[in-house]
Amino acid sequence: MQDHIFHLPDLSLESGETLAGAHVAYRTWGQLNADRDNVVWVCHALTANADVLAWWPGLVGPGCYFDPSEWFIVCANVLGSCYGSTSPLDADPATGQPRYQHFPLLTIRDIVAAHEALRQELGLTDINTLIGGSLGGQQALEWAIQRPDLFDHLVVIATNARHSAWGIAFNEAQRLAIEADPTYAAGQPGGGDEGMRAARAIALLSYRSYSAYAETQTDPDDELLREHRASTYQRYQGDKLVARFDAYSYVALSRSMDSHNIGRGRGGVPAALRRIGARTLVLGITSDVLFPLSEQRELANHIPGAMYAELDSRYGHDGFLLETAAITHFLELFYAPTFVH
Repeated sequence: MQDHIFHLPDLSLESGETLAGAHVAYRTWGQLNADRDNVVWVCHALTANADVLAWWPGLVGPGCYFDPSEWFIVCANVLGSCYGSTSPLDADPATGQPRYQHFPLLTIRDIVAAHEALRQELGLTDINTLIGGSLGGQQALEWAIQRPDLFDHLVVIATNARHSAWGIAFNEAQRLAIEADPTYAAGQPGGGDEGMRAARAIALLSYRSYSAYAETQTDPDDELLREHRASTYQRYQGDKLVARFDAYSYVALSRSMDSHNIGRGRGGVPAALRRIGARTLVLGITSDVLFPLSEQRELANHIPGAMYAELDSRYGHDGFLLETAAITHFLELFYAPTFVH
């Protein structure tokens, strides 16, 4: 299946800049029913793309909870990503040259504005479920606050109402690694790749947990002095990301995460969360050090009638991608007729 491309009018950004000539890559699966109310909209995380069946297997796809035979599923690639939507690698219409490190700041609200424009283009007026984890959950929360009448159900996993100082510090450490690569400032294809390799190694420490590394990366050889399993694993993961992602997009989207604050201009986080009209499920992950349970509890405490649950996982933050059986279990409870809003 190929991406569809939606061309936006010039987008006025929250920063005051304008993103000219923007486009969004998106995919859909399934068919709308007669009432056009079987829509599931998936918001993806930092380095994912519009192909949700590829990166969320076990939750979305044939035989899964969100099965295209029953649902009309939409996933749009976020602005700034290198997977088909307008990114730092695309030419600025004013100059004809890629923007690279000069790409404008995109906030979560700007990303959501593109989703909203696409929704209108598709003529969708009732979305049954809006779901996302991590950066995807940030988008989902922002959109649900902006349009409390649009979504019947909201499912957010391992996310927050405002990106924490801890999370911003992790992102800045990664950006420092990328910016230390002299090819990044040169503004060229592949610029910053070596730095992004190091950045990914930093990120993994926030995505996983002590117990996960202990279980999978501990060396069986007590006499080993170098080339430890954990070392080679960090390099391997860095190589994988460099092969499929772009450093300029990585910097742009990490800055988008840092901008996330649903309370901005709305009287604070609690007041903003009280605007949500959708029935909401908030899922936290017990071993998540990047988006700890305290952030999930804050969401559930202020969203009217929200259901709160915890995934007991050893995978850390990455559990939102890996623990699909547990997520399905909580979705079944959430959608059960006995659930009281």
